[in-house]
Amino acid sequence: MNLREIIALAVASLRASTLRSALTMLGIAVGVFSVIGVMTVISGLRGSIENGLNVLGANSFQITKYPAINFSDPRQRFANRRDIDYPQAVRFQQLMEADGGVAVSLQLSRGGLRATYLDRRTNPNVRLVGADANFIDSLKYEVEAGRNLEAGDIEFGRPIALLGADVASRLFPDSDPLGKSVRLDGRIYTIVGLLKAKGTSFGQSQDNLLVTPITQFLDAYGRARRSISVSVQSPSQEAFAAVQDRAIGVMRLVRGLEPEDPNDFEVFSNDSLIEAFNNIASVVAVAAFVISAIALLASGVGVMNIMLVSVTERTKEIGIRKSIGARKADILTQFLIEAVVLSLCGGLAGVLVGVLGGNAAAMFLNAGVVFPWLWAAAGLLVCGGIGVAFGLYPAWKAASLDPIEALRHE
Repeated sequence: MNLREIIALAVASLRASTLRSALTMLGIAVGVFSVIGVMTVISGLRGSIENGLNVLGANSFQITKYPAINFSDPRQRFANRRDIDYPQAVRFQQLMEADGGVAVSLQLSRGGLRATYLDRRTNPNVRLVGADANFIDSLKYEVEAGRNLEAGDIEFGRPIALLGADVASRLFPDSDPLGKSVRLDGRIYTIVGLLKAKGTSFGQSQDNLLVTPITQFLDAYGRARRSISVSVQSPSQEAFAAVQDRAIGVMRLVRGLEPEDPNDFEVFSNDSLIEAFNNIASVVAVAAFVISAIALLASGVGVMNIMLVSVTERTKEIGIRKSIGARKADILTQFLIEAVVLSLCGGLAGVLVGVLGGNAAAMFLNAGVVFPWLWAAAGLLVCGGIGVAFGLYPAWKAASLDPIEALRHE
């Protein structure tokens, strides 16, 4: 028999037991789907990671009470840390800016607010940021119209605000917002500047905000239990490491830490955010790989079982084929092909569903659509290997049957 005839017989045998074949392929598909889906999401996110995590300005880093990326409950792990209060933050700013060249911005924020102007209102998802004049540089915003916050605004706590592009389009769709008064959380803010649209970061708008002087924010919401986020901008990339080291020392000084005390604050930059994402992605990929390996191993055992059952059910057929001249190699090849076809069909289904599901999740996170060719090819190659490895023993058993004994089988 030639190879084409052997393949046709193998496919016909699988179609004769459709339900059993489908269930076996489902197990393989699940194993492949788990790793292909996760790797599709990760690949899509890697394509937009610089835009998604590049939230700080050039040569900038931030000092906060809590980590920027943390999957445990921060109030359990970091609740005992002291807040970075306003006097500490101001003292830090004075010391860091004393030598010139370094810009320090102080920030607080409160979310879930609704802004109104006349009869127009936003959804209750506006963020109010208390900041200073360095805010727009430290977080890569630009003033499109009007002016930035000024030193006098901070000193006197003026009730003014810079308006984010999303809020402006909602409240002032066909008029100039400059000089208008917007109500937010029971307080009135006069708009002195309009921020240029910045876009989204992993599905979250960065333009749905108002920025008011930090002193006005503290007057509105009080200073108790509020920790300042401090952004520091180095004058150059070459000076970045030195400025960061100095900032850590100055922050320890203003917080009164002893030399043996650990830092009770976090420092992060764009690079550290990207590194943290990559570490998390690696852990997720390893977990997906382990789950996939277990599922594929179980599926391989399923392939072996279904092939052994098939050999038992078709013992008489094998005896007839051998008696009319089928060679041992023909029988071995047919059963191996059946096992490989089962595995590859399951793997192909897993790849397709994994790519579709992974891209759906990536698009939800505003990441690009990708097709992980390398992982897909590797997945199909592994599935083929599973078919050969777990189908070899049943195929050898079928090929080794004595034709006389096989013909007697009932």
